[in-house]
Order: sequence, then structure tokens, then C-alpha cells
Amino acid sequence: MTISPSWQLAVALAALVALGMVASGLGRMGLARAVGWASARATVQLFGISFIVVLCIGRWWSSALFLLAMFAVAVRTTTARVGVRRAWPWSASSIAAGVLPVLAAVFCSGAAPVNGYALLPIGSIMIGNMMSVHTLNGRRAFPALRDGLPSYEAALSVGLQRGEAIGLVLAPVRKEAVLPEVDSVRTSGLVTLPGAFIGVLLGGGTAVQAGASQLLVLFGILSGQIVTVVTMNALIRAALLLPDELHERLIG
Repeated sequence: MTISPSWQLAVALAALVALGMVASGLGRMGLARAVGWASARATVQLFGISFIVVLCIGRWWSSALFLLAMFAVAVRTTTARVGVRRAWPWSASSIAAGVLPVLAAVFCSGAAPVNGYALLPIGSIMIGNMMSVHTLNGRRAFPALRDGLPSYEAALSVGLQRGEAIGLVLAPVRKEAVLPEVDSVRTSGLVTLPGAFIGVLLGGGTAVQAGASQLLVLFGILSGQIVTVVTMNALIRAALLLPDELHERLIG
């Protein structure tokens, strides 16, 4: 299946964007403008980036540089979303903690060749998914801490250390961010046919090759997300990765 630029594509894209904007309006979500802006940006970015990818993908080092740029954008995006822009080095550490071991396992084992055609797609998938789980975890953990300030103070009053008190408040939500990926892995092939699987098939690969590629991606995302969330929660407990107002309320 190949989709080329055409007026039919333009109509389909416009209809999809309009559907999202109308649904947002009917549901009073207030996302119509955000949907339109995000769609316009995606269109410009994807067509622009496609030319850069063609230039970078032929060499491993240029692909690695491109991944570093993607990593920087991912850190900037997720820190803005969860309100920890000033703590960005710790967010970067959390995301890197999930990405780097996965890439090491994939490429050091020889499961994928060390070239741009493997490094760029696999690396970008991992960076994007670690960014997403960082955002999800932050949007669960930080509200939990705000709502759980009385419990935090009560824990301190009975002699718990600060990290232990924060961990106590976070306990109910500490794994919530990775549950969607756990479900995705469990239902892969039953509920969805994931992108890597379809991509290999459309590229002429066999069903076995498609399944092997998808398992590599799925297991990498799942393990990387768990490492990212564990690292992030440890940094939150250490009061290193907190929004400014929470840092003031928890640390004083």
C-alpha cells in the first residue's frame, strides 16, 4: 500500500481534522484550536523532515545526530507538558535511562544492524514512547502529590524520611503510566496489528520477519518505559524532578 499526495488525500486529511475539531466542540473539550494547529504543524514538519531523513539515513553517525535532535525536542516537549522545564536535566536522564539500554540490547546483540536504516526508525520509536510515558507519569504523579500533601505531612510527622513519604503518596499511581503499554503487548495481534508488523509486510517481508520485528519493538518499548518510569519516580522521591510550586510545598 502506497499513499501519494493527491486531492483525495487532501480531502481525507481535511475531513479527519474537521472531525476532531467538531468532536472537541461538541464535547466542550476546548481542543479545536489545538487540533488544527497540531495538524498544520505535523503536515509541515513531516514533509520537511522527510527530506532530512533521506539525507541522514544512509550513515549511522548522521542518523545518530538526528536522533539527538529528536531527543532534545522530546525533552523540551514533555517538560513543558508536565511543568518541570527547569528540571529538564533530570527529565532527560529519565528518558535516556529508558532509551539507551534498549538500543544497546538491540544493536549489541546483533538483532539489528548498526546502520541508519535500523538506528533511525528504532531510535525514534523509543524516544517517542519514552517521551509519552514521561508525560503520562508526570500527569499522574504530580497531581497525586498535590492532593496527597496531608498524607505526606502525616508521614513526616511519624518519622518517615522525605523520600519515603513521597513514595508513600505515589504508591497508588506509580505504575499507571505503563499499563497501556502492558495491555498493548498483551493484545498485540488480537486487538491491533502494530505498525512495525504492517510495515515489514508492506515492504515485502515475510510474516515471520514481521512478527520478529514487532516483538523487538514491543519488548523494547515496554522495558524502556518501565525503566523510564522507575527512574523518574526515584528522581521525584529525591525531590530532584518536581514542578517549582511542588518543590516549594514539599521541601520548603
